[in-house]
Amino acid sequence: MSHNHKVENYNRAFAIGIVLNTLFVVVEATYGIAADSLALLADAGHNLSDVLSLLIAWGASFLAKKAGSEKRTYGFRKVTVMASTISAILLLVALGGITWEAIGRFSNPQAVESSTLIIVAAIGVVINTITALLFVSGHKHDLNIKAAFLHMTADAAISLGVVIGGLLIMQTNWLIIDPLISIIIVIIILIGTWGLLRDSVNLLVDAVPEGIDTKGITEYLSNLKSVNQIHDLHIWALSTTETALTVHLVVSDKVLLQAIQKHLHDHFDIEHATIQVETFEDANMEYDPDCH
Repeated sequence: MSHNHKVENYNRAFAIGIVLNTLFVVVEATYGIAADSLALLADAGHNLSDVLSLLIAWGASFLAKKAGSEKRTYGFRKVTVMASTISAILLLVALGGITWEAIGRFSNPQAVESSTLIIVAAIGVVINTITALLFVSGHKHDLNIKAAFLHMTADAAISLGVVIGGLLIMQTNWLIIDPLISIIIVIIILIGTWGLLRDSVNLLVDAVPEGIDTKGITEYLSNLKSVNQIHDLHIWALSTTETALTVHLVVSDKVLLQAIQKHLHDHFDIEHATIQVETFEDANMEYDPDCH
């Protein structure tokens, strides 16, 4: 069976996304300070963490394409999972800082230039939407790309929320709206970040990747003609895009391994399947060191 290891190239998407968001961070932070808006500064801090996350994901994507060696037989595929974990941790740290500052603003609210808040946040809606669209094609197949897509989609929604907050301040002059929006931003981002951290840690400890039908695989193998028993079934992620499987099959006669591998690939998204076939005699034979 020939394995298809082709991974889409997102170099252009990463480059455009990083440049756009870096420029926007500078603009947003500058006007956030000028307008004394915590909501803008909070969003700028989050966008900066997104730039760092995009850089880490880009680097991991590059390393994952490197061929394996005698020492690293799987190459650097696992760094894509590590990148997702680091990205989630960076976001949690940033959220902690934003929350601390927002709590202080509740007791001591500051005047905000609502017109500046609205204009800058509106620019953010456009930039984050454009960046999210760069990753829309791969967000269902790669945790790294999914993280980038979800971050940018959330950022677009959050920037829209800041625009709405600016309009409310302009109409009501309620300064507490600014830190309140910051807290809402933190809660929204925390929900997505927690899911990313959970999925990344699961892949790091070699849990079965999300979406893999372990029960279906077990039933398929157990129902194969000539297969009497299966054991030592292990399924884990080689990277954020590739899943591996190993299993021992106890059989009464020969089994077409290539057909099994093809079925696992086509129906269960198992990219690498290693199958050991043994007879009942093999399975029940006691280990004899003199056989080596």
